[in-house]
Amino acid sequence: MDYAIPTGIVLVTGVVLALVAQWKGWKPSLAVTLAIGVGFRVLILVLSAKDSWQPIDFVNSFRPAGEAIVQHHDPVLESNGGWHFLPTIPYVYGLLLWLGIPWEVAGRLVTVVSDIVLIPLVGKLAGGSAQKLRAFQYACNPLAILVASVHGQVEPVSLVFGVAAYVVARGPDGWRPSATLPWRRPGDLLRRFTHPVDVDRAATRRAVWAGLLMGMALCAKSWPVILIPGMLLLLPGPRSRLISLIAAGIPPVFFLLTLPIGGWTAWGQLPEVLKTIGLRPGDVRPITGDWGWTAILNGGDWVLNPTALKLGQYMIYAAVVFCLLWWRKADPIDVTIAIVLAFMIFTPRLGAQYLMWFMPFLVARPTRWAWPTVIGCAAWSAVGYLVLTQFSGEKWGELHSPWAMSSIILFPVLIAAMPWGRRRSEGVEAVPTGVPVARVDA
Repeated sequence: MDYAIPTGIVLVTGVVLALVAQWKGWKPSLAVTLAIGVGFRVLILVLSAKDSWQPIDFVNSFRPAGEAIVQHHDPVLESNGGWHFLPTIPYVYGLLLWLGIPWEVAGRLVTVVSDIVLIPLVGKLAGGSAQKLRAFQYACNPLAILVASVHGQVEPVSLVFGVAAYVVARGPDGWRPSATLPWRRPGDLLRRFTHPVDVDRAATRRAVWAGLLMGMALCAKSWPVILIPGMLLLLPGPRSRLISLIAAGIPPVFFLLTLPIGGWTAWGQLPEVLKTIGLRPGDVRPITGDWGWTAILNGGDWVLNPTALKLGQYMIYAAVVFCLLWWRKADPIDVTIAIVLAFMIFTPRLGAQYLMWFMPFLVARPTRWAWPTVIGCAAWSAVGYLVLTQFSGEKWGELHSPWAMSSIILFPVLIAAMPWGRRRSEGVEAVPTGVPVARVDA
């Protein structure tokens, strides 16, 4: 990578600003926050677009998907096996390419714009007196800048819709614990569904919109399915939760059907498209060795290991159930933080961009170990993005293995960053500002 040092300087500057803001209790206006966030992301986008190094999936997977749309071909089946999701993002890629924007800019423009929109949304997610501070801290988030502006990975697109779904589901009056949680007293659950109270009826509209937004998150990638429990818990009862769940299925079905309706795909090819997308857990490619316990198991090498993949999936399912039970009385955002961090610990496969999944939620409602986690994950990812890219061939392989295995040192802070001290919540509370970083919420 040609611009590793300037990029690193920007990332460090962002971290310093975020920490000083926490320490001093800064509350910049939205205009100032957006100016800084846009400045960081556009600067790194320009440097990355000019760079002689480009991420391999950005070139070999994302670009063919966009070019397939321009050529009126199927972006899933005719992108050299590189696109395994719904065609929503390739449609945008195709439009930008059709407009004549160079790919090095067009491919990143989608993610940078999404990440900029995330800045005020993270503030909305935080709410209360902490809103401006948290928006500013997300504007300075180093991992978000790396993923959006350097890698061009589509995580920000999923997150902008997913976080918006949470904000809408919570509503203008904030979240209040439900009298009938979905895992307690089946009789009350059924009664609340068949005889909705006023709060259920009032929540219908926001349940629909929250579900549609979460459905759009699923149109970018499939992983936001793990955000659905938290969104549902923000709604007041079983009726609104069911409505929202149904609404979440509408955008994916719509965009899937646009392929044959628009002429990109024959109707008879839809089963093949669905198989390639890999909606079933068994369809996930068993690539392991880049992160955590499988990196230790494989010596930091990429290995196709179906057994490790299946074991990791079962551990994730068990961890999600544990989180839903252990934090059953917690704020739904805390439930989401716990679930996503648990995923990072047990997953058998991971790309550095996955570490962005929890960033908006952890920045909006930081725990005591939130910023050590943000900094640790960003530093580990930056080594992969900025340092390893200085090498190629065998030398890259020699350095990749210890880097992948070193991910295990992040596990203690990931575990510590879970909201262990917030198992019970009476409702949405603003996170106090103007306190030392080390004393942010337990």
